Amino acid sequence: MADQLDAIDRKILKELQADASQSLDDIARKVGASKTPVWNRIRKHRASGLIKANTAILDAQKLGLEACFFVLVRTSEHDSKWQGKFVKTLMARPEVLEAHRLAGDIDYILKVRVKNAKAYDDFYQALISEVKIFNVTALLSMEEIKSTTILPV
Repeated sequence: MADQLDAIDRKILKELQADASQSLDDIARKVGASKTPVWNRIRKHRASGLIKANTAILDAQKLGLEACFFVLVRTSEHDSKWQGKFVKTLMARPEVLEAHRLAGDIDYILKVRVKNAKAYDDFYQALISEVKIFNVTALLSMEEIKSTTILPV
């Protein structure tokens, strides 16, 4: 799909990633096109699934979610039943912002955002009570240097 995007598409996508609440008039002006073709392109990208959602990005600190942990999970289970239960468990936990299955020595990495270390321990205890895990290592992020949702288009 990326090879089907022209310069106007890329400009529109950059504008939407920067601020999806902009008016259609503002986006059209910034990308150098008229409103109707810009709207048609946006609709096409939504229909194709390229634009997945319009959302607000909240400040975790201001919500009192001051601790960000990266959780490394190793398992001795690799069957589909275990994996299904693990994924279902993660999907039900709002603290889990991201979960990735990895190649290499670590099987999964989770990004977990919680209030404090006690809240992380509550999450950890709930996780291991639901799913058998061989090893868990939690790494506390001391400082967030870069965090973005903006993809290079």
